Amino acid sequence: MTRATHALRTATGADLTAVGEALGLSAPALAPAMVEPGARVLVGTEGQVVLLRRHWSHDATAEAVVVRRAGVPLDHPGVLAAAAGWGCDRVRHLATDRCVPVPTPPDGAPLALRFAHLAALAATRVETAVALARDVGRHTTDDGGPEAPAEEAAHAAAVGVLGALGVPVLGEASGDRPVAGGEPWIVIHPLDGVGNYRAGLPPWAFSAALVHDGRPVAGLVVDLSCGRRWSAIEGRAERDGVPVRTRAGGTVVVPSAPDGGAIGAARRVRITGCTAVDLCLVADGAVAAWHDVDRTGTEVRDVAGGLAVLLAAGGAALTADGRPVELVPHTGEKVRFVAAADETVARTLLDAVA
Repeated sequence: MTRATHALRTATGADLTAVGEALGLSAPALAPAMVEPGARVLVGTEGQVVLLRRHWSHDATAEAVVVRRAGVPLDHPGVLAAAAGWGCDRVRHLATDRCVPVPTPPDGAPLALRFAHLAALAATRVETAVALARDVGRHTTDDGGPEAPAEEAAHAAAVGVLGALGVPVLGEASGDRPVAGGEPWIVIHPLDGVGNYRAGLPPWAFSAALVHDGRPVAGLVVDLSCGRRWSAIEGRAERDGVPVRTRAGGTVVVPSAPDGGAIGAARRVRITGCTAVDLCLVADGAVAAWHDVDRTGTEVRDVAGGLAVLLAAGGAALTADGRPVELVPHTGEKVRFVAAADETVARTLLDAVA
């Protein structure tokens, strides 16, 4: 392996001093980039370092901008992978304006890899569509709640990208399509946490999963309110480019008030108000568990992306009767389950809330 192609990894706090020296930046100047979702520092084994920032160009193209670098070419596979994970179309060098396109996986690549690439692009398109639709033409739904054009725009943007895979794409706006036994399918919720979005109260998220034989085998959840992203593919879960695993703890999140009903004048008491993000918080160890088994259940489109991340991170998801969760290609189908750091914690929680 040549110096130019040595593998890169996402830097952590332990790398701060060495990275700062390599890039000519002080620790205080560099530290925010180590934690911001829209920035990424990649390091190699022989002193290679590159600082990237996600950016929209004047022509509305999402790009990964190389701010500073040492020993890393623009077309390094690690740089291109980071840009692809951000849903960017190209890499641009800040100092020279030179651009390198982000390649698309070939048609012969595994379906999960092609899904991951397109899901990231879809999230970027949804991010833009939702921003453009904010505060435009609100109207009222049949149940008296407010509805925003953002939901329709988000769905159209997501399907417009993921439809290229040639796999059934299921979602609330498109409805369900027949899926043959053993056939993979995609389920999306382009704007999960829409109540939060309307109120301006984070989080709200893009969620997508590739499902095969009832199991989500790849997934992406992007918190559109801040840019955090969780991904899962080939049994590996990451948050903003860093591998994550579940862990034990004492915090449990739930989707609504304990009895699922109203408290005072409130129609719903939220914890985060975004199920996709809730499940990812279990996956990355921020919380120990999530459950809705004492409620009416949660729809497949709300949970599929987060479940993919959870399972890849080593977590467990069990239905109210103790079986592993199996997803069906009906987006409105509700499933009651617990999601936890491992099966032991899941069963303990089931016993407690049964």
